[in-house]
Amino acid sequence: MPGENLSRDEARTRGRLLSVEAYDVALDIRSAVAQGAQADTFRSHTTIRFRCAEPGAATFADLLAPAVTSVTLNGRELDPAEVFDGTRIALDDLAAENTLVVDARCAYSRTGEGLHRFVDPEDGEVYLYTQYEPADSRRVFANFEQPDLKAPFTFEVTAPEGWAVLSNGARNGAAEGGRHRFATTRPISTYITAVVAGPYHVVTGTYRRTFEDGTELEIPLGALCRKGLAKHFDADDVFAVTKQGLDFFHDHFDFPYPFGKYDQAFVPEYNLGAMENPGCVTFREEFIFRGKVTEAAYERRANVILHEMAHMWFGDLVTMQWWDDLWLKESYADFMGSFALVEATRFTDGWITFANRRKSWAYRADQLPSTHPVTADIRDLEDAKLNFDGITYAKGAAVLKQLVAYVGQEAFLEGARRYFKRHAYGNTRLADLLAVLEETSGRDLAQWSRSWLETAGVNSLTPQVVYDAQDRITELSVLQEAADSHPELRPHRVAVGLYRRQDADSALVRYARAEVDVSGPRTAVPQLAGQERPELILVNDEDLTYCKVRFDEGSLAALRARLGDLADPMARALCWAALWGLTRDGLMPARDYLDLVRRFAGRETDIGVLQSLHDQAQAALEHYTAPEHRERAARELAEGALHELRLAEPGSGHQLTWARHFAAVAGAPADLQLLRGLLDGTAKIDGLDVDQELRWTLLGPLAAHGLADEAAIGAELARDDTASGRRHQVRCLAARPSAEVKEQAWQQVVESDTLSNALVEATIAGFAQPEQRELLAPCAPRYFEAIERVWRERSIEIGMAVVRGLFPDWLVEQSTLDAADRWLAEHAQAAPALRRLVLEKRDDLARALRAQACDAAAGARP
Repeated sequence: MPGENLSRDEARTRGRLLSVEAYDVALDIRSAVAQGAQADTFRSHTTIRFRCAEPGAATFADLLAPAVTSVTLNGRELDPAEVFDGTRIALDDLAAENTLVVDARCAYSRTGEGLHRFVDPEDGEVYLYTQYEPADSRRVFANFEQPDLKAPFTFEVTAPEGWAVLSNGARNGAAEGGRHRFATTRPISTYITAVVAGPYHVVTGTYRRTFEDGTELEIPLGALCRKGLAKHFDADDVFAVTKQGLDFFHDHFDFPYPFGKYDQAFVPEYNLGAMENPGCVTFREEFIFRGKVTEAAYERRANVILHEMAHMWFGDLVTMQWWDDLWLKESYADFMGSFALVEATRFTDGWITFANRRKSWAYRADQLPSTHPVTADIRDLEDAKLNFDGITYAKGAAVLKQLVAYVGQEAFLEGARRYFKRHAYGNTRLADLLAVLEETSGRDLAQWSRSWLETAGVNSLTPQVVYDAQDRITELSVLQEAADSHPELRPHRVAVGLYRRQDADSALVRYARAEVDVSGPRTAVPQLAGQERPELILVNDEDLTYCKVRFDEGSLAALRARLGDLADPMARALCWAALWGLTRDGLMPARDYLDLVRRFAGRETDIGVLQSLHDQAQAALEHYTAPEHRERAARELAEGALHELRLAEPGSGHQLTWARHFAAVAGAPADLQLLRGLLDGTAKIDGLDVDQELRWTLLGPLAAHGLADEAAIGAELARDDTASGRRHQVRCLAARPSAEVKEQAWQQVVESDTLSNALVEATIAGFAQPEQRELLAPCAPRYFEAIERVWRERSIEIGMAVVRGLFPDWLVEQSTLDAADRWLAEHAQAAPALRRLVLEKRDDLARALRAQACDAAAGARP
């Protein structure tokens, strides 16, 4: 829609012209419980008081709404038909001081954007919540939708009697007649305002802290979920992590939490992991676990809680000027979330997870053709939406971890403290952060910033070693390389570790280590000269920098033979990650990687690493293994998974993880029969609790192989007729190997907008089964015919889900690559964000073809 995609230039112009003094927003959401068309919209009444630097000038307010009832500017009635075009309200002849009043009918959302309305199938209850980033508050109330026009907000919400209603500020007194009025906030940006409303289950608590000067801080805590999830809600653990995080950030930031209360709402059909609305944080309700999960799931939830909490300072208190500097909040929150996780909670191995999961996301994103510097060039809101990616989050966090190693932890934290004090409730750019870090570290960070924040791409570090006749190191160097497309060689503070066994049966352990500043194409490590020959040289030991790790021939041979003997879990995780990188880059045959997983994954002690290995093994099988070798590789992977499942400690997280992996790769008749037996109780594995979530995990592959029909899936839904059960049902139905089933799923997702965001996601997940390549092949040309229309007609969240999820990457063939190239050539004028998504998927496909060629070249195995 014209005007929906705000540009940076427009925002700059409006930002120079206006300053906003206050918002008063009144929402009447009683229609949420109505039936039919009456439940489509709600009343939104907004008063904005703002100043204009150039009296007489014109500007616009943002609003996405089906209808506007009235617009009043400085007491002057404006005709909505003349000034409102569906996305913007034209405002002319501004005074120095202005008051804008807008009365509108806004639409409830089913896509997770704006004010989302969810009807619980279990009990018919209605739940609402808002989600705005980067620019969807304009779907709920009229505003100036850009992060630098901060203002205090006062919300009033009229809701059905008996509902729990929350916003950013604390509620002022008891609700009267369903009317809830909230305390005025500190100055914040529009995208972090929030409303949560419905018959939520609410748990309360309190955080208290006494500072050194004797002052006391008390923060009311709240935790919310749907009533149907209350029996599964472990609010005590949520509060425990919350209090540990508040202690940690108060210890290190020297700036008391500035937003009063701290509510955390776990909400349905959420598109993200969580959102840092000050005082009213929202999370996807999947963080409430309906069945048994591994410790890695609790660690991830804790990390997200702490990530969002870090945003209260990085992002909410101090906010980026425009989305170019999105990293100023996301990179810091990602880093500080992991830092707090390790230092303040029971999850002391959090840096292993960071190295294993978060950086893997970053390395993938940084090798795509759409890679960008950490501080990016964001032309408009569509650019901004796509830049919530592995570079902005995980690479930025890894770069900050490197910065801590470079300037020292205390200088880094003191820089943060000065940053908060200097820019509280304001907006910043890169230069503002560098200024305080240069003050506290005494270093000139201009070159560091140019190398790490202002250029794209990832370097490879490889050890080069020479030995003497006595098998001692005479020279050890680190070689640095960069891709031709992004040739920047960067300064790296790295540790180099030497590993060997004490005897033939002992573990691989580190016996020597040196830190060195790598710069340029070759850097010597003189500290390690004279050491005895290692079996393994690990560059970037302890994961201090951001790079792709490569191995010398001797080290790679040692890992092929003895990876499971590597004692240190961080070193082992780094080696696994490096081997996966070789596989993705087409430098190691996929079947070699699968062989390593079969032989050594069973010895992996870190459950998060094990889960990553399973995900990567499945990806290697489906995308990187040569087609002529895939059947045998699949059989061997499933055999290995079942072997490890039977060996795993009964009742352990490892057993559960192996059970899930076995279900994902099972394909032989005997394997599928075992899945069926575990479901109907005729088979048993000691200690394995087949709870409802695991039942759905087992049913999915049966459906995909044609062994669970609609009746069987319906029977499972009857056992679990909940919101989660409905999503699983939809996924399993779409997975069935039938042309009619695939056509129905295609129609529901591509040709209709009746499904909610969660059910679109579930349908796509079931639709795209790699083992159904021939069945899905006719959909490839239809995809390229449909995507521009889908992008134009649907919301950006749904558009992204369709373009990414239905790209025909199940058909790893040159013809698919040619079709993608043809579309890109013929649609040069398509929306840049759409082209970026297609280009990224095209690159993944080209990578898969290269990896398959590498695997094919390795030939048949005995």
